[in-house]
Amino acid sequence: MKICVVGAGAVGGFIGARLAEAGHDVSLVARGPHLEAIRASGLTLAAAGQRRAFSVAASADPADLGKQEAVFIGLKAYSIAAVLPKMAPLLGPDTMVIPAINGLPWWYFYREGGAFQGSSIMCLDPDGSMLRDLDPRHIIGCVVHASAEVIEPGVVTHTGKTLIVGEPDGSRSARLIRFSSVLEAAGFDVKVTDAIRTDVWTKLIGNLSYNPVAALTLARMNEIHANPGILALIAAMMEEAKVVASAYGVHIAMSAADRIKIARKLGSAKISMHQDVERGRPLEVDAIIGAVVELARKAKVATPMIDAVYELIDERGRHLMKSRP
Repeated sequence: MKICVVGAGAVGGFIGARLAEAGHDVSLVARGPHLEAIRASGLTLAAAGQRRAFSVAASADPADLGKQEAVFIGLKAYSIAAVLPKMAPLLGPDTMVIPAINGLPWWYFYREGGAFQGSSIMCLDPDGSMLRDLDPRHIIGCVVHASAEVIEPGVVTHTGKTLIVGEPDGSRSARLIRFSSVLEAAGFDVKVTDAIRTDVWTKLIGNLSYNPVAALTLARMNEIHANPGILALIAAMMEEAKVVASAYGVHIAMSAADRIKIARKLGSAKISMHQDVERGRPLEVDAIIGAVVELARKAKVATPMIDAVYELIDERGRHLMKSRP
């Protein structure tokens, strides 16, 4: 299959490397030293104590790479809007687009079936341009359960390789079944779901609590788990988010305590928003927590703990950008 990864950083890079290893015609959209290293030495996957390099086409401009059968989007949420119009040269009439991203996706209400079907999440897509710039019929929903990192330019590593995929309308389409088979053959642990939004929310209740708390405290996961007061805050945020999800017809059976048990498996990891603060990068505040606040207000659901943490991390993000050289 001819597959392009737009945003071949940590998660996008590891997905691209696994697909290239399986023999697919993989191309990457990347930039800076990472792109230069891939062009010079290939995309290198560091795993199980070994390094394997894969020769792939790579460019900063999607127009250089031609039409694709599938396109993964591995960008940070705040970078996607500017790139969608540039993706047009990659898309044929049947090209699948798989946003492998954090938080609530901009396409959330596409074929959702509820009162807000077809509408935008305003903090992500205030003028609806994202829904116009990429026809959402191309989209297959995706939730990634993996931790990945660019350890040096051109070199990615990861733990975990679970991908959950589903059509926005919940159907078991022929393209979805075919694509899930491609992913399984490439070594991913694949779950095909008819309720992709449930999987989005199940991951999100962890992200919206742990990520901003880690970014504000600069605590590693084991340090968070050793602090009962912080854990109580995280659990309260999770329970509030479950109520918001329920207001939109998504019922999460997993308790906050069980979600915390899963997070404990990350040991002493430094999670993504913590890393972004330390590296002076923009934070994915809107996709991970701001969108939940917006949906809570629409549904008239009270979320006092989420609201408070949102205001703190949003201000932290603004100051972080002011301090950039």
